[in-house]
Amino acid sequence: MSEFFQNILNTIAEFAATFGFKLLGSIIVLVIGIFLIKWLIKFISTRKSFQKIPKNAQILISNLITAALYVVLAVTIALIFDVPAASLVAVLGSAGLAIGLALQGGLSNIAGGIIILCVKPFEVGDFIDNGSYSGTVTDIGLFYTQLTTPDNKIVTIPNATISNQSITDFSSKETRRLDLKLSVSYDADIEVVKETLVQLANAHELVLKDPAPFVRLGEHGDSALVFYLRVWVNSADYWTVNFDLLEASKEIFDKRGIEIPYQQIDIHTK
Repeated sequence: MSEFFQNILNTIAEFAATFGFKLLGSIIVLVIGIFLIKWLIKFISTRKSFQKIPKNAQILISNLITAALYVVLAVTIALIFDVPAASLVAVLGSAGLAIGLALQGGLSNIAGGIIILCVKPFEVGDFIDNGSYSGTVTDIGLFYTQLTTPDNKIVTIPNATISNQSITDFSSKETRRLDLKLSVSYDADIEVVKETLVQLANAHELVLKDPAPFVRLGEHGDSALVFYLRVWVNSADYWTVNFDLLEASKEIFDKRGIEIPYQQIDIHTK
């Protein structure tokens, strides 16, 4: 009986010598690793520069960093148990390839979202145009960007798509130039028309005085002289000033006898 117990003790001692210390070491590494990962994530999330990033991006970045660190921790523990490094690389590579193929579209959208959040071609609240849709950015999510169009429709665009398109941001600058083309009769006095349009622009309270309004004859049209009127306005006042000047130009032309001609066609008969 004593020999039986002696064999058990010898087995336990051999196990402790070969496997037990590795198990103990892996437990220590696991505990310390989890503590360090949590501390690092907390440290990053409390930085002022990190707090400036949109909430969705904060969650995404924190999750990606956490996942990467836990993979490193798992690999470290596997190496303690003498798992061949080549096998680990093969397993991780196969798993990464399978996940990448399964989530190809989603990962490209996430990558596009990260590009948008880092490069910042636009931000929430900006009015943009991507060539297909125009509207106010209401949300930049992990996978999609949402726009609200001027007629109050919601457009959802994949981040992978919008990050690879040319974007026009109408809100990034405080001021914009408004360009109008106004046609008058060939019989009109050029200097009178120019003076009238300058007065019209200066009379509008939302038109900026610096840079000063610009008025010149720009085209000799088929049936009319085309004058270019260019004024600078605050971006938020763009459309208000646009419609106001178009309406006011008709009224002041009528008062001063400046004709806005119809399209004319001359027909010669034999």
